[in-house]
Amino acid sequence: MPGDGSKDYLTVDEGARRLYVSHGTQVNVIDLDSEQVVGKVSNLKGVHGIAVAPKLGRGFITNGQLNTVTIFDLKTLEHLDEVKASITPDGIVYDSATERVFAANKHADSVTAIEAADGKVAGTIELNADPESPVSDGKGNIWVSLEHWSTLVRIDGRNLTVTGRWSTAPRCDHPAPMAMDRKGNRLFIGCGNEVLDVANPDTGETIATVPIGSDVDAVAFDPSTGLIFSANDGSVTVIHQDSLDKYSVVETFKTQPQAATLALDPKTHRIYVSSAELGPAPAPTPVNQHPDRPMLPGTFKVLVFGK
Repeated sequence: MPGDGSKDYLTVDEGARRLYVSHGTQVNVIDLDSEQVVGKVSNLKGVHGIAVAPKLGRGFITNGQLNTVTIFDLKTLEHLDEVKASITPDGIVYDSATERVFAANKHADSVTAIEAADGKVAGTIELNADPESPVSDGKGNIWVSLEHWSTLVRIDGRNLTVTGRWSTAPRCDHPAPMAMDRKGNRLFIGCGNEVLDVANPDTGETIATVPIGSDVDAVAFDPSTGLIFSANDGSVTVIHQDSLDKYSVVETFKTQPQAATLALDPKTHRIYVSSAELGPAPAPTPVNQHPDRPMLPGTFKVLVFGK
């Protein structure tokens, strides 16, 4: 992959056969059929999440260092608009029922709702805690995890109100990434205590927990195979949905250190993991006792896994 910079979420547009890869100051775009880089969205800063609204021909990118959401044209990849969010917008999701985009403002303890068609801010939902990884049921409901409060929240995407708030502790400490089985009505939550929490999205009740790896930062669900993928630090745990209430680990395979996000292509059932070679960790400081190893220039890539 060309360019250097940090990495975070990856997003698949199944219909257009494209993969969007966050990459610091840009989003790289890959054709899923040829697996070739076909373009990029540039002039960004601190990219975290990407969401797409295919019927509207629009994409949305959170700029964590600019506190904005960039709207771009899915065909030309050109900027269409810049929308003010709040402090450090991170995860983002498009809800087709409301035709709104929901950006989780990590350090503002809120979610900004944006009208996808015209870029106008519909409103802000105050949560009093740090939201992560929003997911939608496609019917107007949005769920976010409040990582440092071990809480699951449900939002009414039409009225922009909180309609449910449930503690995930102690079974799921520091919940972060989520995926959803819309047909089966199950949430899959990656937790900091190295478990995948399977929850009923209507009640917040835990249905099952399954062991995964450390530092999970992305979860994906493949409805046609019943497989759930948990991207951990340097590995992916594959879990099978035996039934709506029973789950079993299929395997865990290695990726690369700090490769903890992924996206799934439902057509080919392949998963895509962004990664880079790492240099030695810098010396600890009083502020940061455990600094991350830096990404080496020119080594950014996407790993492709399949059966």
